[in-house]
Amino acid sequence: MAACACATDGRPRRILRAWGRVAAAARAFGGDDWIDLSTGIAPWPYDHGAIDPDWTRLPEPAELAGLEAAAARAFGVNDPARVVAVPGTDLALRLLAVILAAERPAVVRPGYAGHAAAWGQARSVAAGADPGDADLLVLASPANPDGRVTPPDRLRALAARMTVIVDEAYADPDPGLGAEASDRLVVLRSFGKFHGLPGLRLGFVIAGAGVAGALRHLLGDWPVSAGAVAIGSAAYADRSWMAGQVERIDTVGALLDLALADSDVIGHAPLFRLVRTPDAHRLFRHLCRHAILTRPFADRPDALRIGLPPDGATLARLATALMEYDR
Repeated sequence: MAACACATDGRPRRILRAWGRVAAAARAFGGDDWIDLSTGIAPWPYDHGAIDPDWTRLPEPAELAGLEAAAARAFGVNDPARVVAVPGTDLALRLLAVILAAERPAVVRPGYAGHAAAWGQARSVAAGADPGDADLLVLASPANPDGRVTPPDRLRALAARMTVIVDEAYADPDPGLGAEASDRLVVLRSFGKFHGLPGLRLGFVIAGAGVAGALRHLLGDWPVSAGAVAIGSAAYADRSWMAGQVERIDTVGALLDLALADSDVIGHAPLFRLVRTPDAHRLFRHLCRHAILTRPFADRPDALRIGLPPDGATLARLATALMEYDR
């Protein structure tokens, strides 16, 4: 789903992928000191300043295995061989489309554009609807943009009928959400959203031995960079930081809920809230004029997604802008 970048006079200029693109918003609306609440990425990045990757050599197999073992412990997976490091889950989806050749794939919508892109011939299935005779189903839990969660027993029931790929990019703040992976139930996990470092391009696929082995074969010996191995290994071993991150997310999320008390919040995940308003693009433009970038949707003109502010000053700016909005 694409975001709407609109001219300041209110007429749609074009539909483009504008979330996370503060420079494009600044060109359209002017202003400086922009706040980006459009991405749903934790605004407190893991402090990796003391980590000095050796960029002069390729990662050793033992170092890659150490990263996957650290991630497996963080995810509650007993066998690290089932956890495969990938340079972002978007690429992993495209490789899985090759490995899991499906004749009747289906993608739950609304959801991520990357899911539909990986399975271009897939038919769309409404959230909660029966996928019928599909032999492969792709969905997110928590979902985008409303944060809906598919219970593990529902995932297991679907996996008894077809192959299921569940994208758990937003599950890290709530480890209890994690699904138990197998060759019929493949799980994607993201490093960057929870750890606030999307530019590291690190993710993981959790699967049974067959799918994990096939994915490792396609990725080759060096699937991720030395920086991703070093920073990811340190971050997943830092249980104290992860616990603090969960606390930050919960605390600021509760404060964001207070700022949105007069809004119609129709969906939420730990890292974002979804607000319903009669003209979401109008609210989007209003916030842009306050140098606050949020996430509108081309096909949902009544919905706006708002991520977590990084600090009290940012939260106050958002609350003031919302109070000044003429509903």
